[in-house]
Amino acid sequence: MTENTSENTESHASAASQTAPEQAAPPKSEAEAIAALQAELSALKAKSGELADQYLRAKAEAENARRRAEDEVSKVRKFAVESFAESLLPVADSLHAGLGVQDATLEQLREGAQATLRQLTVALERHKVMAIEPPAGTKFDPHQHQAISVVPLPPDSTQEPHTVVNVLQKGYTIVDRVLRPALVTVAAPK
Repeated sequence: MTENTSENTESHASAASQTAPEQAAPPKSEAEAIAALQAELSALKAKSGELADQYLRAKAEAENARRRAEDEVSKVRKFAVESFAESLLPVADSLHAGLGVQDATLEQLREGAQATLRQLTVALERHKVMAIEPPAGTKFDPHQHQAISVVPLPPDSTQEPHTVVNVLQKGYTIVDRVLRPALVTVAAPK
């Protein structure tokens, strides 16, 4: 039985060697094997050096991109108010001119103040700063209004509870974000 088993093993080995794909013939001598391994080692070292170089270049490029982005953000922050400041310069000029008039009448001062206020309003609106000034009867909105007090309504009033009765101070938004809520009095529930 052992002969039979050894014959089977030999026949399987020879069959496997016939069906296996042809592999590179082993080097004929030890010197050729060493030379082949050294060639493979130097090829792998060259590939490793190339990959390390690519990695360092990619890392440097990422670092440069990050630094450029930080510089850009810094410049945007630094000069973000430049356009807004330019819009306010005419307002400042009007105030200086108004204060420079020596013998202005009360009416002239009022007209000058109104003109300056219009300039300021235009400058604010140009930069999407809008006033929050709800008319009486507007439903109280805690996102845009701050209730300073709650006032009882007269019995004959048609105004609904929880609505704005009076605006004590305008609020402002920039785009859709509240800069300052409007200070209001609110109608008390009945």
